[in-house]
Amino acid sequence: MVWQIGVFLLLCAVIVLLYRAILWAKKMPKGAFLFMALMPLIALFPIPPPQFKNIAKAKQEQRKKQRTEEDE
Repeated sequence: MVWQIGVFLLLCAVIVLLYRAILWAKKMPKGAFLFMALMPLIALFPIPPPQFKNIAKAKQEQRKKQRTEEDE
């Protein structure tokens, strides 16, 4: 029973904070509001570090070398 009250109060606090954030964001220019709306979606896709790109390039070069060796 006590934990249900705690969860209810936490949920109410989150709703109030999100509502205040929306009101605050609507006062901003349209571009900033759009950016704030899309930021959670952007954060879902991590940016790979350059090491992964280097590894992928090395693998492609290795495959090319193996193909040229097989052709000879």
